[in-house]
Formats: sequence, structure tokens, C-alpha cells
Amino acid sequence: MDLNLSAVTRPVERLMATAQNGFEVLRWGGLETGVVPSPFQIVESKPMYKLRRYFPPDNRPGQPPAGPPVLMVHPMMMSANMWDVTQEDGAVGILHAAGIDPWVIDFGSPDEVEGGMERTLTDHIVALDEAIDTIKETTGHDVHLAGYSQGGMFCYQTAAYRRSKDIASIVAFGAPVDTLAALPMGIPANFVAVAADFMADHVFNRVDITGWMARTGFQMLDPLKTAKARVDFMRQLHDRDALLPREQQRRFLDSEGWIAWSGPAVSELLKQFIAHNRMMTGGFAINGQLVTLSDITCPVLAFVGEVDDIGQPASVRGIKRAAPSADVYEVTIRAGHFGLVVGSKAATTTWPTVADWVLWLSGQDPRPANISPMEDSAAEPEDSGVALSSRIIHGVAEASGLAVSLVRGAADAVVNANKSMRLLAIETARTLPRLVRLGQINDHTRISLARIIDEQADGAPNGEFLIFDGRVHTYEGVNCRINNVVRGLIRVGVRQGVRVGVLMDTRPSALVAIAALSRLGAVAVLMPPDADLDEAVRLGGVTEVITDPGNLEAARKLPVQILVLGGGESRDLNLPADSGVIDMEKIDPDTVALPGWYRPNPGLARDLAFVAFSTIGGELVPKQITNYRWALSAFGTASAAALGRSDTVYCLTPLHHQSGLLVSLGGAVVGGARIALSRGLQPDRFAAEIRRYGVTVVSYTWAMLRELIEDPAFTPHRNHPVRLFIGSGMPTGLWQRVVDAFTPANIVEFFATTDGQTVLANVAGAKVGSKGRPLPGGGEVELAAYDPDDDLILEDDRGFVQVAQANQAGLLLARPRGPIDPTASVKRGVFAPGDTWISTEYVFRRDADGDFWLLGNRNTLIRAPRGVVFPEPITEAMGRIAAVDLAATYGVEGPGGTVAVTAITLRPGLSVTVADLSEAVAAMPFGLGPDVIHVVPSLPLSATYRPTVSALRAAGVPKPSRNSWYFDADTGKYTRLTAAARAALVGSQS
Repeated sequence: MDLNLSAVTRPVERLMATAQNGFEVLRWGGLETGVVPSPFQIVESKPMYKLRRYFPPDNRPGQPPAGPPVLMVHPMMMSANMWDVTQEDGAVGILHAAGIDPWVIDFGSPDEVEGGMERTLTDHIVALDEAIDTIKETTGHDVHLAGYSQGGMFCYQTAAYRRSKDIASIVAFGAPVDTLAALPMGIPANFVAVAADFMADHVFNRVDITGWMARTGFQMLDPLKTAKARVDFMRQLHDRDALLPREQQRRFLDSEGWIAWSGPAVSELLKQFIAHNRMMTGGFAINGQLVTLSDITCPVLAFVGEVDDIGQPASVRGIKRAAPSADVYEVTIRAGHFGLVVGSKAATTTWPTVADWVLWLSGQDPRPANISPMEDSAAEPEDSGVALSSRIIHGVAEASGLAVSLVRGAADAVVNANKSMRLLAIETARTLPRLVRLGQINDHTRISLARIIDEQADGAPNGEFLIFDGRVHTYEGVNCRINNVVRGLIRVGVRQGVRVGVLMDTRPSALVAIAALSRLGAVAVLMPPDADLDEAVRLGGVTEVITDPGNLEAARKLPVQILVLGGGESRDLNLPADSGVIDMEKIDPDTVALPGWYRPNPGLARDLAFVAFSTIGGELVPKQITNYRWALSAFGTASAAALGRSDTVYCLTPLHHQSGLLVSLGGAVVGGARIALSRGLQPDRFAAEIRRYGVTVVSYTWAMLRELIEDPAFTPHRNHPVRLFIGSGMPTGLWQRVVDAFTPANIVEFFATTDGQTVLANVAGAKVGSKGRPLPGGGEVELAAYDPDDDLILEDDRGFVQVAQANQAGLLLARPRGPIDPTASVKRGVFAPGDTWISTEYVFRRDADGDFWLLGNRNTLIRAPRGVVFPEPITEAMGRIAAVDLAATYGVEGPGGTVAVTAITLRPGLSVTVADLSEAVAAMPFGLGPDVIHVVPSLPLSATYRPTVSALRAAGVPKPSRNSWYFDADTGKYTRLTAAARAALVGSQS
């Protein structure tokens, strides 16, 4: 009878309990647990945040002092109450019980605060920075920062911003650092970067994330786990005792724990730390100040969740490489993202470990046994986080516990098969529009530097553009400054087509001045400060000169109107009233009415845009640069270097140099990248700025980087952000040393003629010394078969020029596009009736793969009695000798003919042998070796770091010494140069 009664009453009791508990959940959102929040005191209250101190001391006599302070930081989308879900098992309760002083920063709900939905990521970091100061002042102790997920990112960023000042350590739970190192399902990093950039610029600049959206998004990251938790809850709804221990956590995740997320903050997160991955590269901006995690010097403890899909292990462990100066430790827990900080494993492992860590660093306890130094291992570039197969296994196991090991191989195969195709498609999508636009430019196309800046400012006004002295300026900010300077130029009478000299050191005001003249349609004559300025004024046809305060004294000696721009708000020019100098900074742009003739960015491709100067044979030579010439280099650089918004181009060359203007500035503007202006090449400054700025691309000219590589104090960290060096003229030996020092960075070497009709680029970098191939969209080039002995272009039976065959000397010709320089060597009827080509006067060979190799300038080939000697192959061959630093080949005129001489300098502590020289020349794929090789103490470098030989040539054939050798025709090898051998070279030829 009792059994029958139980069979009836138990289901009824279960049904009634289910109904009662379900009603309570429906009415109140959950079960009443009776849990009381931990006590806390609001120490500081501001619109941006409130600072809580849990279990505040009552300051009664005899009470023990508070322990080391730990400040806990929640992510933007979660409530600060996450640290106190339950007093017994929550973070603040466990830490307090262990003798720790717990503090919590509460950013509140931004949708409930006036202006809250306008908050940026920077606002949160500045708030955390202020909170640290408050805790330090209150307790007198350095602060331990503890951050979950994005809160951990805040901790890293703030510590870097403060240079670790007053920070005892950082504890991060599932906090991503290398956000592009662990992507799901093999998604290429470039794809994610492009998508994040798009979402930042076109979605979250208009849309905010509400609390329910944040909750839904979090749950959708693991829908099977979410569904399983809800099913388990429904199945146990009758058993209140079973549900109560987890009820606070369930309510937190299902409803109470989620808060709104402002669109600007989301946009900044996507742009800086996902699209551009600047936690790893450095160069993220806080209040206009550039910051890098390499400035973190305090100890770091990272909690890694083995099945964490959000803070994936490879991403979390990026902190080891991003903060090389910090001691980094880790704890690995078999938990998901939220399980790292809330739940049974957090209560038994995470928070006791945090307490032990803090006490260890305070000198009270030994190092916890379950923490270990994080291994110093770089993330593999081909890794894409948790593989698709692993996700399938994890998902199915979460739902049913089934083993699906057979799926692993098939899933990984699908991922790998599609990876290369996606990467190719992404790079094509990035570069193709640039090449198409370049190919569409004709004489009447409106194109200019200022026009491209205008386009970038319109498309991404908040995009970061210009970096100088640790500060960053947006496209909108720079563009506004350019427009203001244009108004000032109009006020002083500058009109379209006028030639205005720019005499300024490399600084933001110099860039603005050049761009303002471009916007006005005037011609910027770029005057090197160390040149003959009177001659530059004469050759450039200058009527006014814009200068900065540093060059004002030199400018005032010139017979032209002087305009002063830049130099800071507090500058005092100390000029007499009758000086005639116009201070552009005193012109109020709002009072300048724009004349009817003014049209912004009127420059056509054919129009002269700039005049630059080179020094040839000690004389200043003007180089005219049209808008087409500028566009060809700018678009070509952006395409060859695959420049995008995640890049920062470090401009080592002055803006008055063609490399700075055309390659660095031009490529950065067209690519939408940031350009970092340098005050000059200094090894210590270089090392600091590439990390702080997050430099990914470095520009150079000739042997510029030699000063860096050869400096004994320079030791680049292997986790540098540089991916590419771009420039022209790098010596072959230096090329290899740069690649070795900056692995895995590559080099893109350009060759461009002054008129811009020819641009070659060695994009792959596999053939050291090659000038590469013509840039797509950059114009047609061809090699005309050339007889160097008779200095003749070879023709066929019909009188047309022959095309040079593979590995045959040829004269490089270019089919003209845009205006033709009046001094150019124009040839017609070359390969077909009526065609027109321009001779570059450079001799090349083209190998079997189609790559071009420079042999020398037509006028500088050395015609020795043995035959024509091509200087470039010899210089390249010498540079490949490990002991050789620099090399240069030149001709010395003698009574009986020209002697081909190669001068080399040696790297410190190394020497060269006759065998080295003979083997290097024998390995040359083309041309004869020099008559004489000699070691010199140094090779003078020009202002562009190009080796010069005028003094060596004037000194004649080298004298006999232990470091001079000549080519012995009888043996076919090099031997020590003696007096008799020198006399034979010089005297017997007479």
C-alpha cells in the first residue's frame, strides 16, 4: 500500500515543485538563494567609473593592516558584479579570506549614464590609470591588476601606458594578446583584419551593442554548451537543493551579468587590437600617445583555458612575445572562457592561485607550485587557432559525449586545402583596385598627393595617419590643418602653378606644407637644408620659401619672401617689425575668404607637382616630378608592399628626398597606412620607435641600414613588428645581414628612373640584388639588344631594334606615359612603325625567369683593354663575400686605357683572402671581373647613403700593398698587386 502511495505522490510532488520553482523563475528571473553581496565601500565615484573597496578596513586600533591590494577589472560587456557572484566562491571573498585587499573598478552600464554610449576604449584605460593612482595613494602599496578577458587587455594596455609605474603585477584570465594568432576554422588573418576594419568604420560607428546583444553573442559562441545548460536546468527544476549552488552563476550569465557596449569602444577595439593587432606590434594610441606592451616590466601571470574558444591559448600566450622585458608565468586550467573566473574550478584553483601569487610577490610565501614560466615560443604564422576538427569534436562531445576522431583528418584537410586560395583572393582584392586606378591615369586625370589625403580623410576620418615624437594624428586632423594652411597661403598671395620652396626639417608641419601646396595646385620645391640654397632657389624658380623656425636664419639670407610655419604654439621668432617675414601661424584661417579661382586639388597627372634635388658631381641638379610620377611610385609602392591600414611605415629619409616623398609618404597615403616620421637614423631611437610605433614597414636608401646593423649596441628583439623593408640600392651583403637580423622580415627593392617612366620591383626578395620585374599597371618596358663594345643598339634586317634575349646585355626602354621630360632620349620606330620609346640609358640583363639585373649606366660602363667591364655585377659579387662591408667599382683613366678598379671595405675584425676574391668573381653570372681590387679604410657616402668614388678615382690606380690584388690573365685568378704588376697595368698600356 505504501509503495503504491509513493508511486502516486512522488510525481505529484515533483510536478508541484517544478511548477513552484518555475513560477519563481518567471516572476523574479531566478530562484531566491538568500545570498548577500560582499560588503564594499565606494572610494571614488566619477561619471566614467566607481572604485569599490571590498571588506574595507574599519581602522580600529589593533586591527591587522590590509594585505596587498588587487584591483579587478571586468570586460566592457560584463557587470563588475562578476567578481562577487557568490561570497563563498567568488573572487573577492576568496582573496579577502587569504589576506588580500580586493578592489574592483566598476565602469557601470554606459546606457544608463549621460554620454556613456560615446565612451571609447581610451576612456576605460584612462579610468583604470586614475584608479591605480587612487589605490596607491590610499594604501601606499603597488597594485596588482587582475583582468578577465578584455579586462585583462585593459590591464596590459594600462600597464604599458604607465610604463608599469606603481604596478606590482598583472594577472590576466583568458585575455587575448595576439588576436590574429588563433582564428577559428583556418580563417586567414588578413580576412579577419579586413572584416574588422570594415565593421569598425561602417557598422559600429553607427550601432551600439545592447546588453541582450552582448549576452546573445556570448552564448552563440558555444550554442551547444548553452543549450545543454538550459536543458539541465529544466530537468532539475524540481530539485531546488541541486539548483541553488549554481543559481547565482546561472542568473549572471542568463540575464544580470550583461551590460551595454558603446559603439565607439567596439570600433576602437576592432580597429586597434583585431584589425591591426597592435597588442603585438605596438603603436596603439592612448590619448594621442603611442604605447607598446614592450614597456611592461612588472611580472605577469596568464591563466590559459585549454578549451577556451575566446581567449585561445595561442592568443593568450602572445604576451610572452609582446612584453619581452617582463617575467611571464602561466597557469593552465581545463576550463572554458567563463569557467576561468567563475565556477567550481575558479573557486578551487584560480583564486587560491591568485592569492598565492600575490603573497609570493609580496615575499610572504614561496612560488605557487602550479605556475610555471611561460615558454618563449613564437606562434606559427600558419596556425589558425583551434582547428575545425577540434571544434567539431568539442561540440559533439559537449552535446553527447561521443568520440569523433575520424572527423579530425577530413576536417583539417578541408581547412588546409582552402587556406591558400583565400589568402590569394584577399591580397588580390587589396591590390587590384590600386593597379586598376593606376592603369586608368592619363594626362587629364586629376590626381595628386593632397587629393589622395582628402579621399582617405573622407573614407576614414578617424583613421590614424601621422606619427611623430610619440604622438599620433588622424587623417581628419591632418586634413583640417592642410586646409587651414591653404587659406594662409592664399592670404599671402600664393596661387596655382606658383613655385614655392619648402625649407624644413622632417616634421608634421613639413608634410602639411607640401600637401597644402599640392591642394592649392602650386609646385613644392623641396630644398635640402644642407645644399646651396641660393642655387636651389635659382634652379627651382622659387618666389617664396616656407620654412620652420629651425631654418629661419638660413632662409632669411635668400632673396625671396619668407613664410614661417610650425614650430609649436609657444615659439617666439624674435623678429623685428620690419623683417618682412610672414608668420603663417598668426593668420586666422576663418578670416580668409576663398577666391573664386580656387578649386581644391586641381592637379592633373601631367602637371608639375614637385621639384627635388640631387647632387651629381658636386653640382645641384633639379628633378621635376609630375603628379603622374608621384602617383606611379605611390600606387606601385602600396601595391608591391601590400600596404593597408594595419601598417605603419617608418620614414627614415627626409621628406625633401625623393624616397621620402614618393615611396614612404606616397605608399602610406595610397595604402591608408600610418606614416611615422623620424628625426634621423640613430640605432637607439630606431629600436625604441619601431616598438612604440608598431612599425611594420621601414623605408631606406642605399646603405642607410648599415649604420643600424653594424652598431655594436643594436640588438633587435626577435619579436619586432617589422615585416618589410622598402627602398632602393641596398648592397647585396647588407641585404643578407638585414634579413638575418630582422627575421622573418623581407625586403622589397625598387628601381625607378627619375622621370618615373620605369619602375621595377623585386617583390619576392628571393633573388638578392635583382631589381625584379615591372610593376603591374606601371607602364611597359623592354630590353633593346645592346652591343657594349661599340655602344650600339642592335637592329634586325628590317631596321627595327632587336629584343635582348635571356642573359644578353640590353638597354632598358620605356613606353612613355604622361609628359615626356624634354631632356629624355626619345626613340621612334623602335619595335614597330611609329612607336615611341624612351631610353633610360641603363644597361640590364634579363634572366631566364624574367627578372631584371642592373649592369650599369650606359655612360659609366668601363671600357678596359680586356673588354667592357660592367660595374654592378662586380659590386654585387664582392658584397656577397661575408667579410666585405661595402664595395664600389669604378674606372681609372690611364695612358693606355681604362683600368677597372673595385674598392672594398671590411667588416670589423674580418679579413678577405685571394681565394675569396677569385671565387666571387668566378661565380659572377655575367661580365668580366675588375683589373684591381683593393681594401680601403672607408667608402664615403652621399647624403642618400650611396657610396661615392670620386676621391678614389682621382687618386688613380691603387698602389701595391698587402690589401691590393690584380687579375692575372695567365692564371685567371687574382694575386697580390706588386710594383711591377701596377706598372704593367699603367705603364705598359701607354
